[in-house]
Amino acid sequence: MVPPVRGEVASQVIPLFYQKLQSHNNHYLGSLTLLVVDYVAIILALLSAWQLRSTILPYFFPELPPFHISGNYIFAVIPITFLLFLLFEGMYTRRLPFWQSAEIIFRICTYVTILAVWILYFLKSGHVSRIFLTMAWLLSFIFLSCSRFYAKRILANIGLWQKPVIIIGAGKTAEMLAKSFAEEPNLGYKIYGLIEDNVGERPLLTKYPYLGSFMDAEAAVVQSGIQDIIIAAPGLDHNKLLQLVFRLQPHVKNLVIVPNLIGLPIGNLEAETIFNEKAILLRVRNNMKAWYNKVFKRMLDLFGSVVGGICIIPILLFISIAIYVSSPGPIIFAHQRVGRKGEFFSCYKFRSMITNSQEVLAQYLAINPEAREEWEKDFKLKNDPRITKVGKFLRKTSLDELPQLLNVLKGEMSLVGPRPIVEKEVEKYGEYINDYYLVRPGMTGYWQVSGRNDVDYDTRVQMDSWYVRNWSFWMDIVMLIKTVNVVLGRKGAY
Repeated sequence: MVPPVRGEVASQVIPLFYQKLQSHNNHYLGSLTLLVVDYVAIILALLSAWQLRSTILPYFFPELPPFHISGNYIFAVIPITFLLFLLFEGMYTRRLPFWQSAEIIFRICTYVTILAVWILYFLKSGHVSRIFLTMAWLLSFIFLSCSRFYAKRILANIGLWQKPVIIIGAGKTAEMLAKSFAEEPNLGYKIYGLIEDNVGERPLLTKYPYLGSFMDAEAAVVQSGIQDIIIAAPGLDHNKLLQLVFRLQPHVKNLVIVPNLIGLPIGNLEAETIFNEKAILLRVRNNMKAWYNKVFKRMLDLFGSVVGGICIIPILLFISIAIYVSSPGPIIFAHQRVGRKGEFFSCYKFRSMITNSQEVLAQYLAINPEAREEWEKDFKLKNDPRITKVGKFLRKTSLDELPQLLNVLKGEMSLVGPRPIVEKEVEKYGEYINDYYLVRPGMTGYWQVSGRNDVDYDTRVQMDSWYVRNWSFWMDIVMLIKTVNVVLGRKGAY
């Protein structure tokens, strides 16, 4: 079916109802509602922290001294400080994915907590418990992140957090944007139409209204009244792009350009401008080079492996007994893997295979060509004859990798990083192997939280490289949180 022609469609697909829905009043009402939700969430977090410190904990620990904090701090000083930080960060206007928003909230909670310590201690405004501050910091982060997530979803559903956009271009880049908007409904972007020249080659035009060609862009935008435009045509000629920008900018509030920089490290990207030369400079920071980031990452590894190891001692004992009873052989298996700087180390795992696994594998591949092809491609077998009954459960739940906490303690691995590889896999990494050598392999990582064995090998390699080039301390925390969800869901594991 051929899309309708040019500007006449704009009046059909964007009725006055939607324009009213996205009026200034609705926009401000959405932001105001979000502000009220934040205020309530902060107070609930502070009251919960106060209740835990003043009532619940003293019941279990009678030696704790009495604790009191003025209601002015609970209902005014601290919440207003939070709201000012949120306003400064643009959290009532910016459209951010959940994890990026959570990172900003995490920073804000940390800053406000430090500021509260300064006010309460250095200005002698009263005594406050360190336990209270710690719980207030943690609960504020949890309450704010969760309440904002659900509030935005509700506001988007009733039209108070929706932002209508017109996308210029309907190719692969536009498809990527449409997919992102669908997967992150809290962003609030709603595609009201597409502007494209190559009508017959764009499947996206079957899903969204067609507003005309690039020549019709100015008329279509003016007629629609939409104030946010995204130019998603990275292959467009430079001069044509400039002309398009000059034509559209006077008629809209926000004009976003998606440049032809797909694949560039974006996690640490900063933009600068040189006005005299009309030039844009993009700075890509390598966080892995900063010594303090290395210290923070190592501290997270040590803290996580020690605390985590202590917490799972009963699980480790249960697994050890199950392996010992079900199959003869050692409980822990050590396999040579390639680590940072290309150095080899013994990677520990709970034994999930029979003791003569190499001989069984060789025989199985010799009589099964399809399995040989699968092995040579990914170094994995979905139906591996070497795996024991207990081993199948351990692999499905990733519990076989728990002994790698020892590798983390020894400094051979990290909690988060590229998946550890064997020597034969080095050549498969090609030019990306230098990225792999920069960091310690991880117990979990980008590949593990993105489908694991359901992801093809080339994509795994690119994921490892992307992680190294875009690394941040917050990314490691996100990966650890996502790992819990992936392990519980047993997605892509075998």
